[in-house]
Amino acid sequence: MMNKAIKLNTGFSIPLIGFGTYQIRGSQLIYDLLDYALKAGYRHIDTAVCYRNEADIGTALKTLLPKYNLKREDIFITSKIIPQLNQGEHFVEELVLKSLANLQTEYIDLYLIHWPGVSGLQVSHPDNVKYRRCTWNVLARMHREGKCRSIGVSNYTVRHIRELLAECKDGVLPAVNQVEWHPQHYQPELLELCRAEGIFLQAYSSLGTSGSTQLREHPTVADIASRLGRSPAQILLRWAAQQDVGILPKASSQTRIEENIALDFEIPKADMSLLDELRKSSGAKKYAWDPTPVV
Repeated sequence: MMNKAIKLNTGFSIPLIGFGTYQIRGSQLIYDLLDYALKAGYRHIDTAVCYRNEADIGTALKTLLPKYNLKREDIFITSKIIPQLNQGEHFVEELVLKSLANLQTEYIDLYLIHWPGVSGLQVSHPDNVKYRRCTWNVLARMHREGKCRSIGVSNYTVRHIRELLAECKDGVLPAVNQVEWHPQHYQPELLELCRAEGIFLQAYSSLGTSGSTQLREHPTVADIASRLGRSPAQILLRWAAQQDVGILPKASSQTRIEENIALDFEIPKADMSLLDELRKSSGAKKYAWDPTPVV
């Protein structure tokens, strides 16, 4: 099992491979899948307020951590919030406190601004800047208070990152940027900027999307998987992990959960290049929301 830890700019370490919980709901399902994940070796759980599963995750962990002789400090929990129209700092603080209560923990390891835009506001509206700044200011304060050990962003473009860095006057910098990242959609300039600024890049939608098998069935991916004796999903996940880009695979079966963390192999350099070229050779394709238009 390959699940090395990456040290964040806050001094805390985050596992390279996390367990994604997007679209996973229901107390029994959450319990069962977290049971499989912890048994397989996952120590990072990724959720968000809009996933509506924080409370079930918190309840499941109360039973599952002792089952595997784990303590709270042995696992890493990420959650996220989207800025809201007409919000004030108190509103943001209450959302974070609710996440803490739902997850039944005194601190969250990583809390992200989920989206650079505002829910209910047009992407071209200049107030997007104001509301994401308000959200960041609250997260920075709660980081200093120890409630959020690390803070960061998700779906931030190069432009959004540069804007945020210019405003970080108090020395609290984003630790993570979580973005869509796979061979058909990746941004070398964004990765270069994040690494230069000490921001860890995490990938979501590594397999494309759960609603489509197009990326997993791409002939190049399938051919490499066949030659290496691995699944297409493992090839796509290893492609990112081999670049020290974090991954957050989601799965709804024990077999897939175990498969997604079994990445202790190397993709040869020539095959990495073939995967890198998919953007150009077969056309760029984005499977998730596009933050580029957000002012």
